[in-house]
Amino acid sequence: MVTKAGLTGNHADLWNAGIAKAVWALGEPGFPEALERALRHLVSFEMMNGFAYAANGKAFDLDNDRIVGDRTTIVEHYLAGAYILDPFYDAVRNSPQPTVLVMRRLAPDRFTETEYYRRHYQATGIVDEIGFILKLQHVDAVLSLSRIGAVPVFSKRDIARLESAAPLVRALAEKHWHARFQPQAGEANAAATISHPLLSKRELEIVTLILKGHSTYSIAATLGLSPNTVKVHRRQVYAKLTISSQAELFHLFLSRR
Repeated sequence: MVTKAGLTGNHADLWNAGIAKAVWALGEPGFPEALERALRHLVSFEMMNGFAYAANGKAFDLDNDRIVGDRTTIVEHYLAGAYILDPFYDAVRNSPQPTVLVMRRLAPDRFTETEYYRRHYQATGIVDEIGFILKLQHVDAVLSLSRIGAVPVFSKRDIARLESAAPLVRALAEKHWHARFQPQAGEANAAATISHPLLSKRELEIVTLILKGHSTYSIAATLGLSPNTVKVHRRQVYAKLTISSQAELFHLFLSRR
């Protein structure tokens, strides 16, 4: 019986039966849906989906066959380049060990004010997201559970349940998707980057952090600069690019991807 995750009685029985079905489906097309059904006995959510990231930064579709809402925004625009602004993308690439990701713990301090948030989260109605980091043979990946619409964010008990179940979920998911991606898959197209011939390396670092949702003080702390220096760089960037807002900055670098 699962006790650390807060399950007892019938709920534990349903979880155990559901995860057993997922085990039987390993290696088969029905595995993702079986795992999703099992996880719904732990917490409620509207969508499970996933992306993988190669060492060169290229993103791939891991599991997006049951998307809830606008597939163009959630999958196609994301894979075309918007993923480089996703807090989960940074966390997956920077985490040495598999862990459970909670969006509101990772997101920068001005994340909800970004164009990425407005176009990806507000446009699709995603209100909260939790992810399992997967270490596959050639790529790292994240399998996400999202709440969508007029629903509450994941509670502390929800998070605790998923953290308790994470070793089992990761073991099954890593077994199922272990060798799906081959090294050459990331060589056909270059990974998305923030670049511009008019901007210096430091200015591009600041642009990237602005687009990800970092405030002036957060950028300063991240790069080891003073807030005033960050403000000077930001003014210089906007002057060089002849823009005056973050929306224009996003449009310049990402909206056409």
